[in-house]
Amino acid sequence: QVQLVESGGGTVQPGGSLTLSCAASGLTFKYYSFAWFRRAPGKERERVSCIDTTDYYSDSVKGRFHVSRNNAQNTVYLRMNDLKAEDTAVYTCATLDLCSKGDPWDWGQGTQVTVSS
Repeated sequence: QVQLVESGGGTVQPGGSLTLSCAASGLTFKYYSFAWFRRAPGKERERVSCIDTTDYYSDSVKGRFHVSRNNAQNTVYLRMNDLKAEDTAVYTCATLDLCSKGDPWDWGQGTQVTVSS
């Protein structure tokens, strides 16, 4: 059974940074692609980043967020810099086939990120 566990969320001031982690188990990690989604109150879920053989970003986070993976530790990371109030959301990681196609297969429970002064 695939399990995804996010961590690293919290409250940070505007302009600050956070690194989220997504620890995966129950799968052969290196064969999967991973995406980070977020959902803010009253808004649609947004895919902010994805990583397979390369990395992808939404326009809203491009240049500020960086996704990476450690296949030896079965973990995906999302480094978030220059955080803004509009980045406040629950961030969730998901597995998928390829970043360019397909719906996510498995989801984590999410971690809250709050950007506030």
